Amino acid sequence: MPFSSLKKRLGNYIAQEGKKPGEGPPDLDQLWRDFNQRLNGLFGGGKNRGSNTGGGGGGGDMKGAGFTFGAVATIALLVWLASGAFIVQEGQAGVVTTFGKFDHITPAGFNWRWPYPFQSNETVNVSQVRTVEVGYRVNAKTKMASEALMLTEDENIIDIQFAVQYKLKSPQDWLYSNRDAEETVRQVAETAIREIVGRSKMDFVLYEGREKVATDTQQLMQVILDRYKSGAQVTNVTMQGVQPPEQVQTAFDDAVKAGQDRERQKNEGQAYANDVVPKARGAAFRLIQEAEAYRAMTVQNATGNADRFKSVLAEYQKAPGVTRDRMYLDTMQQIFTNTSKVMVDSKAGSNLLYLPLDKLIAQVAATEARATSVASAPPPTAVLLPPEPTTDPNRRDSRDGRSRESSREREGR
Repeated sequence: MPFSSLKKRLGNYIAQEGKKPGEGPPDLDQLWRDFNQRLNGLFGGGKNRGSNTGGGGGGGDMKGAGFTFGAVATIALLVWLASGAFIVQEGQAGVVTTFGKFDHITPAGFNWRWPYPFQSNETVNVSQVRTVEVGYRVNAKTKMASEALMLTEDENIIDIQFAVQYKLKSPQDWLYSNRDAEETVRQVAETAIREIVGRSKMDFVLYEGREKVATDTQQLMQVILDRYKSGAQVTNVTMQGVQPPEQVQTAFDDAVKAGQDRERQKNEGQAYANDVVPKARGAAFRLIQEAEAYRAMTVQNATGNADRFKSVLAEYQKAPGVTRDRMYLDTMQQIFTNTSKVMVDSKAGSNLLYLPLDKLIAQVAATEARATSVASAPPPTAVLLPPEPTTDPNRRDSRDGRSRESSREREGR
């Protein structure tokens, strides 16, 4: 029968025996004897139930008491053995020690170990992400100046607040390798970041080097924690705030604004240079190409003219007169091509001869149009206008003489 049921029946019996009306308090010896008799009856001792009279009653009581003690001891042993059972939740690990020394680690689920004082167990959460704050507590406003103020390589003081997140990779080391594991992680974090900041410039830590400082701190922390056998695995280092000390914050803000203005002006100058320089380079390249083209054209023209002059010189040396006349005719042809009217001054007198070349050209074109079906007639070369009528015979004779001389000159040419 279970011990709890037996205890419940004993309590009911005592209550019934002690609450009879009209009687005083129950006799404890009698209650104990009755309890032993009932207990013996339950465990097969009913044959001695009636032998409690006369001189043999004491031996029966002792025997029943011994049996009762054995049953109670057995139940106590079972309860003691059952106290060694324990349950480990998912994401946790059970650490079992034998006489205070580490024995083994149990997985998640139902486990059993020898009860106290032989063995004991402790449950450790290995999946929890733990956080250690350096330079502040709870929030950034609660600063810890002794942890936050650090010295850089260029001998400047900065205020750094950061948080370290880590998990447990070895419950055994976490529990037994260090006295205060969490405080050890905090001190290691402070030591690591002080070393990293001490090897860096102030501007690097404040601006472009934040991520690198956090990464280097995490790596250095892991090396130190492994050396200490802390059982912690650093997962992340987060910078909460990096700034100069409050005493020089105003001056530092002014310096930052000046630096920003410098960078802005530098960017504006760079943008202007990027706009002007390519245009200037393009214009210079265009001028160079035009100059090269002009040089090539001039050189080719000069070369061609020189070659032409050499060829003309060779022909001129063969027949100077013919070549000279030919050159004269070509030159006059070029001149008359762009001229519609020609005024010819005779050498002997002052009379001018007018050659209407435009009319002559038009007349030649009309004549050629009419002569398409017949033989082409030679176009007139020149027309001499008759001299104006005058009453002075001497002037008329002199004009006629100049005309005749001009005609003879043209015929001689």
